[in-house]
Amino acid sequence: MANVHTFLQNRKWHFYNNSGRLISSFPSLSPVAFFFSGIVEVLMCRHKARNALGNVFVSQMREVVSTLSNDSAVRVVIFRSLVPDVFCAGADLKERALMNNSESDLFVHGLRSLMTQIALLPTPTIAAMDGVAVGGGLELALACDLRTAANSAQMGLIETTRGLLPGAGGSQRLPRMIGITLAKELIFTGRRVGGQTALEMGLINRAVEQNQTGDAAYREALSLAREILPQAPIAVRMAKEAISRGVEVDIGSGMAIERMCYARVIPTRDRQEGMAAFIEKRPPQYTGE
Repeated sequence: MANVHTFLQNRKWHFYNNSGRLISSFPSLSPVAFFFSGIVEVLMCRHKARNALGNVFVSQMREVVSTLSNDSAVRVVIFRSLVPDVFCAGADLKERALMNNSESDLFVHGLRSLMTQIALLPTPTIAAMDGVAVGGGLELALACDLRTAANSAQMGLIETTRGLLPGAGGSQRLPRMIGITLAKELIFTGRRVGGQTALEMGLINRAVEQNQTGDAAYREALSLAREILPQAPIAVRMAKEAISRGVEVDIGSGMAIERMCYARVIPTRDRQEGMAAFIEKRPPQYTGE
């Protein structure tokens, strides 16, 4: 995508199109990011490869995600595609075919690490699937907190149809999301499902009819992000940490994690602002402090 560029200033992330100032750190085949009002969009734009996850692409995506994780101005991250009818076609199998066993193992480890990085981002993340999301593409979406999809989108962990199994977190995240029995069925069969079926399974949060511009899921993700944006940033981050860490342990340990996260919110100015706004019957003005 030649007309969107990343501009790094003293404040870590500012994004402009090339009608203004240009300083680009990524070529046209790379993921790029666009920032406005606390919402960051990570745009996947490998048109010819249908956003297939190759070595270079994954490395660049990891760089983007790493930068986002350290910026307190980022409030919500949306992962979306600029390739029509495609979110992400999964791992780049043409590239994989040229790898030996050791290289293949290292590549999958890097892919798994990317998904872990995405899952560990401190702010809410949303995957907007306006098209095909299979294999590693769906694993990327599963690493996000929330998912929107067009009804016409096709999603599936199809690795068993290629002699593989989900190797970038899918075999672990999908059962935690939709239940073990249904996850086994989808993975064993390599079945693809559409947006409405995915919604009924609990795989996604919102399903929408596709529009003429092919970006209905993105628009729904943006609407969802704008619902999150007015809330207290530290409280949202701590809620994410409490939920994400708590579901991995027994409920007693989960309660201890919740207490720890709650304790980090108590001394914030935002908590004081929230209480004051309630008493004064006015909208709160949160600053993330």
